[in-house]
Amino acid sequence: MIALADSTPFWMIEWNWALDGWIVAAGMLCAVASSLLGCFLVLRRMSLLGDAISHAVLPGLAAAFLISGSRSSGWMFLGAVIVGVLTALLSDWIHVRGEVDEGASMGVVFTTLFAAGLIMIVLAADRVDLDPGCVLYGAIESTPLDTWAIPIPILGETNVPRVVVVLSIVTLINAAFVIFFFKELKMATFDAELATSSGFSAKAIHYVLMTLVAVTAVASFESVGNILVVAMLVVPAATAYLLTDRLGMMILLACVIGAASAWVGHVAAVEIPTWFGFRSTTTAGMMAVATGFAFTLAVVGSPRRGLVPQWFRKQWLRWTILTDDVLALLYRMEEKTLDERPIADAMAMQADLDAWMANVLLTNRFAIKSAVKYHAWRGRLETTQADASAVGDGEASAKEHSEVLVPKLTEVGRSEAESLVRSHRLWEQYLVTRVDLEGSRIHQQAHQLEHFTDRQLQDQLDHQTDSPEKDPHGSPIPSASDKHS
Repeated sequence: MIALADSTPFWMIEWNWALDGWIVAAGMLCAVASSLLGCFLVLRRMSLLGDAISHAVLPGLAAAFLISGSRSSGWMFLGAVIVGVLTALLSDWIHVRGEVDEGASMGVVFTTLFAAGLIMIVLAADRVDLDPGCVLYGAIESTPLDTWAIPIPILGETNVPRVVVVLSIVTLINAAFVIFFFKELKMATFDAELATSSGFSAKAIHYVLMTLVAVTAVASFESVGNILVVAMLVVPAATAYLLTDRLGMMILLACVIGAASAWVGHVAAVEIPTWFGFRSTTTAGMMAVATGFAFTLAVVGSPRRGLVPQWFRKQWLRWTILTDDVLALLYRMEEKTLDERPIADAMAMQADLDAWMANVLLTNRFAIKSAVKYHAWRGRLETTQADASAVGDGEASAKEHSEVLVPKLTEVGRSEAESLVRSHRLWEQYLVTRVDLEGSRIHQQAHQLEHFTDRQLQDQLDHQTDSPEKDPHGSPIPSASDKHS
């Protein structure tokens, strides 16, 4: 299939376009046709409908053979499509009329129809051959073997695989439906009642969508198998959902991800088994694995919903809150009189201020030192040398602590600290006077809110609480400063 030297990287392989090109084309067409509709299935929480249809078409295949006595593709396709559409309609009817979960309704329908199909296959077992492996994995590798002579401008009559022709038609139909009815699909997906009140039937859009899903599943069923149909209907759309919040971009990304997964899956099916001493593996299965790999990358690295970016955002939020807390704590220490802060002064003189602040803020000394250095770099703090010679027990203690640097707020730092403390104490006053919270519960609530309060919200709190001078604990509320917003 692919000419590959031992030292040739997999992205520089030499393609045999008569074989590999048509195989990948079939996979890409299946991926694009499925992804166009799969986005709406994912948003409607009906992702397993494709799996239900691909299982439930079995009685349609058997009925088509029993009625026609032929295994021709036309009869089989017609029977499968009829049962596929029936599956979608029955699932929706049971969900609406029976008021059961959508997943449960699909499970009831497809297991019942699948079991009926097995019984019908047993009745016709002497006259029809049905390969379970073909049902699950498809026969995408044999795509180039069944061709139709298609007249193509300039090229003339060209032998094109039947599967490629069928999937091309299905893809064009799905694309036309999504493009021309994009607004209706979007409204029916997110707000069916609004869609109906706007003058078109959300139910009609729903049933057309279900019909196209059934046609797509059946058209892809024979060539790529059950596994790949379900994977392409769900996984590229779910991957795109993690990457964007815009429906149009989601559809485009799903199509690109699905098509790329088809190409990567075929290359991987031929190349990766050779690393372990095997010849190759199923292309359809590896295409499905490739979509799963793409989804894993999105779960880990998606800019908004990925695990790694979320972890970094949480760490940055923790750091931001800690730096705010350090400023606010230093401000509270400075606003107290000397008589009211003997412990803090003693700690500072004994070079234990970092440990004391870490204990108060429930963190470690390294984090406190980092926050202090960060504020000093931003010009919010400056360090002053404290006279520790008079503190401690004797000369040894004085010598040990004679060079103690104590952080002090600059004008910039004091302005920002005042804003934080003002937000905190206004929230405490608001929670007591307007929300009627107990005094013992307001501090933690105010501490959570103060970090997300801007100048405009401060002014609203000040107005709502009648411009108080002190908070419920009797501490003065700093006045609004024009230097910091």
